[in-house]
Amino acid sequence: MSQDVARPSLADALTERMLELIRSDGLRPGDRLPSARELSQRFAVTTPTLREALRRLEATGAIQLRHGSGIYVGADLERVVIPNPNVGELEADRLLQLLDARLLIEPPLAGRAARQSGPADIDLLRGILDRAGAELGDAQGAPPPSQARDAEARLHKTNMTFHREVAGVAGNSVLCEVIDSLLTVHASEQREIQRIFDDRVRDFEEHTAILAAIEAGAEQEAESLMRTHLADIKHVIEQRLT
Repeated sequence: MSQDVARPSLADALTERMLELIRSDGLRPGDRLPSARELSQRFAVTTPTLREALRRLEATGAIQLRHGSGIYVGADLERVVIPNPNVGELEADRLLQLLDARLLIEPPLAGRAARQSGPADIDLLRGILDRAGAELGDAQGAPPPSQARDAEARLHKTNMTFHREVAGVAGNSVLCEVIDSLLTVHASEQREIQRIFDDRVRDFEEHTAILAAIEAGAEQEAESLMRTHLADIKHVIEQRLT
């Protein structure tokens, strides 16, 4: 019974990740996607789960499955992405529970990252925020809608990479995998949180402050800043959804 309940949730998450892959790689209608085997390995899912996600995407025109040839981006990709009919309505409860989970795990990891980070770790995190700063400028530059959308998607991906790498610097591989799972499986919820929060500049500034505390080795400050960062986002989501 539990497997029957879990499978649609996993297939939904995989469908979103497939769409994110198409967007992040800049693929257009007619472009070829990796093989089913490569996609299964990339997303660490079973073949039946992948097939279910592919059938959903084919039904909406986002992809084409050409027997003997491969998987291709479909002509109706733009209709699927905006708005995306593959994603059901996201409940406020689920968004808040996701933020609760992150609040329990990420602040202590940020503190631990401050305690044991080295120069290479700081360079890695600074490089991520440098990229985020450039993408923030692109997103605010009021380009054509498709370019603005791409810039927003890149910025969101980079922001999530920052959180993943802070967890990685903390040095606990199990908790790092937990954070990666939360941000990957719940990618659609994370994008909805970003959309509702809608303050990219504040997000960037708070990430920058967290990095400064990690670089300074200020364990308590890094933990406090990460907690405040996530708690503020949760507060905004609560206010706007009630």
